[in-house]
Amino acid sequence: MKTNYDFSKARRGAVLPGSGKKVRITIRLDRDVIEWFRARVEAQGGGNYQTMINQALREHITRREQPLEETLRRVVREEIGRAS
Repeated sequence: MKTNYDFSKARRGAVLPGSGKKVRITIRLDRDVIEWFRARVEAQGGGNYQTMINQALREHITRREQPLEETLRRVVREEIGRAS
């Protein structure tokens, strides 16, 4: 390794630019919520707990936008599948 490096042209920030699809925010979540998501990621053998939180939020939004009839049909199908 060199004893001195030239950082005169260095720039601060991410090595690779973001995709533009995601937005960086600061959010405070309860410790038990984060631990639950981290445990699920570990149980499935790896991944990203933040991605899993994003998926859970997206599913919640999708389900909230579904009419009640569609939600009931989905629940009945899931329960029939579990019972058989």
